[in-house]
Amino acid sequence: MNICFLVSYDGTKYDGWQRQGNTDRTIQGKIEAVLSRLFDVSVETHGSGRTDGGVHARGQVANVWVNEEAMKKAAPKLAKYKGMSRMAAIQSYLNEYLPEDICVREMQEAAERFHSRLSAVGKTYSYQICTSALKPVFDRKYVWWLPERLDVPAMRQAAHLLVGTHDFASFCGNPKMKKSTVRTIDSLEIRETESGLTIVVHGDGFLQNMVRILTGTLVEVGRGNLLPEAMAEILEAKKRAAAGPMAPPQGLCLEQVDYH
Repeated sequence: MNICFLVSYDGTKYDGWQRQGNTDRTIQGKIEAVLSRLFDVSVETHGSGRTDGGVHARGQVANVWVNEEAMKKAAPKLAKYKGMSRMAAIQSYLNEYLPEDICVREMQEAAERFHSRLSAVGKTYSYQICTSALKPVFDRKYVWWLPERLDVPAMRQAAHLLVGTHDFASFCGNPKMKKSTVRTIDSLEIRETESGLTIVVHGDGFLQNMVRILTGTLVEVGRGNLLPEAMAEILEAKKRAAAGPMAPPQGLCLEQVDYH
């Protein structure tokens, strides 16, 4: 059985989504630990993408394959969730034993060939910037605080030049990337909010650190350190050093993953 689930998490105290051998502070690791206890067998989950340490998600998608023998072992532990379907009971079990900053929002049986990462056709990320002169005390874990005036029209002009299919090597945080760095950005919006800006980007996929580097580069335009037209030169350079600094992780959130 292939089980697909939608996960939300506050990534503040975690070292990212992906399980790692040198830390137990990963989202994937926490979920797999609970599932392995439920099914009495070691399981491996697959996420739609590897969010960095400190990055959040409202709409991470993951899946796990479980055989009928494991389901039988889980039955006694799920018996307390009376009147629930099997999927709802598994979801309730996860939410009962996962940390309070991780929540499984939905769960359903998927087709056997479904893979949360390989089947994905698009993703939406948001990045929150607070430009208020006052420290965002209660939102500090979810925004990049930049108490300064940014040139939003210039940032939008620069963002427009990044929309489309391009080689985004200059916006990739992995210097040893061997696979194609060509990606398509369908939309890149900069929305003004009461406290600052929200950058919303949708594309067919994103390179390591890509959204954070895009954000940091757009902020450099907003500060007047780069001209909007420089985006074309940065793309053409295909070198990380050509782009701006990488924005901090806490402002970034994976909002949604698209499937056919």
